[in-house]
Amino acid sequence: MSGLYPIIDVDSLAALKLPVLDFARAVLETQPKLVQLRAKHLSARETLDLLRALRPLCPRGTTELFANDRPDLALLADCDGVHVGQDDLPVSAVRQFAPSLKIGVSTHSLAQLDAALQARPDYAAFGPIFATESKARPDPVVGVEALVEAARRARAQGCSIVAIGGISAGNAAQLAGHGVLAAVIAALVPPDGDLESVADRARDLQAALQGPA
Repeated sequence: MSGLYPIIDVDSLAALKLPVLDFARAVLETQPKLVQLRAKHLSARETLDLLRALRPLCPRGTTELFANDRPDLALLADCDGVHVGQDDLPVSAVRQFAPSLKIGVSTHSLAQLDAALQARPDYAAFGPIFATESKARPDPVVGVEALVEAARRARAQGCSIVAIGGISAGNAAQLAGHGVLAAVIAALVPPDGDLESVADRARDLQAALQGPA
């Protein structure tokens, strides 16, 4: 898989008073293969309500809907999958609890990636590739060269790779041709709160990630 993997981050949108569902509709115009809801500070009920509202916006066979951190809410909202971090439930536990869900897992070094691949997730996210401001305490930047090696190792295990961290329209072209999805938060959010520009931002990122025609 390759192309744009939009992450709909509720905190980022709330800071600019951008409606989550309107923002989601705009980024989904690019028909990404995956989209994720990240709602770190909402209640479980609020997150579930948002996931259920997003479900009909993500047609089966076109865009898979992933929840962040919460396999229980992913199941209740009929999501396609869940994304877990290094401090969340391990992949093996999620498989036992929710065998119908696809699972993505965050990794921040080749050692973490190798450990994650043993559990056979559906995808492994690797990064941060570039410096990022989406996390208060980001992990060290790994760079594109390490991403290429991570992609090689993941493919050898039949696993997709997702690049994460600091990806923007200005650097996305560096990932083109490496056969990776690119998870993006900040570069999709207009700093001036102009919702009308979101779809264009998503299209520009998608085009950069696909490389020259």
